[in-house]
Amino acid sequence: MMIGPIAVEGAMPGDSIEIRMIKVVPRLHYGTVGMSPGRGGIPDDIKESFMRIVRFDEARTVGEFEPGIDVPLAPFMGVMGLLPPDSDGPNRRSGPPGVFGGNLDCKELSAGSSLFLPVFHPGGLFFTGDSHAAQGDGEVTINAIETANTAVLQFVLHKGKTLTAPRAENPSHFMAFGLDPDLDNAMQMAIRETNSLLADAYGLDFPRAFLLSSIGVDFRVTQVVDGTKGIHSMIPKSLFTKTKLPPFWSAGKGR
Repeated sequence: MMIGPIAVEGAMPGDSIEIRMIKVVPRLHYGTVGMSPGRGGIPDDIKESFMRIVRFDEARTVGEFEPGIDVPLAPFMGVMGLLPPDSDGPNRRSGPPGVFGGNLDCKELSAGSSLFLPVFHPGGLFFTGDSHAAQGDGEVTINAIETANTAVLQFVLHKGKTLTAPRAENPSHFMAFGLDPDLDNAMQMAIRETNSLLADAYGLDFPRAFLLSSIGVDFRVTQVVDGTKGIHSMIPKSLFTKTKLPPFWSAGKGR
């Protein structure tokens, strides 16, 4: 189920909106994970549907997969996006992610992180859903621990800060995203978006940004199950030992 749209006052095409994850907490004491024939990362290998209930131990902040196997809980919203551009057509669903966000399924977007999205329509028109309690990179069965979350979000408008794809930040890393039905193309987009982020934030030209990406940045498979596959880069803030945080990430209306 999707919640929205939520309009951000003053947001116009060419701006970007920062969504700060203040708090994301499961509203249930359990979640589910499953698989179905024809779906997931190995669709031909699944012969029958299977589902498991994962109960939460809030005191230990784990999901009890089975006796002796506990999965650390890290709740986040699998879908967060703005209204897609008109070029995506009138019947665009949130399922395949895109430059507007949508079903990114990035486990790094938990409490304390921020997601930055480009605005394509007045107000931006934010929506969210697909509550997760925990997920591995890849989300290979097409499920995380699916549950219901209470999410407290703060919206910050960045006037005139134009993006070509989602970006994100948590206390330790910056992130750039690559999205494409072909995983190789998604990887190439993620590299280019990482180079662009490093240029915008730290003034690194292409050779320096590309070289730094190869020796100091990790590229992770976000998910492979939403039609449009995802790669996200993890750029450690610790790389920049003598550089202040860049203006893009620290400036914004209301900050």
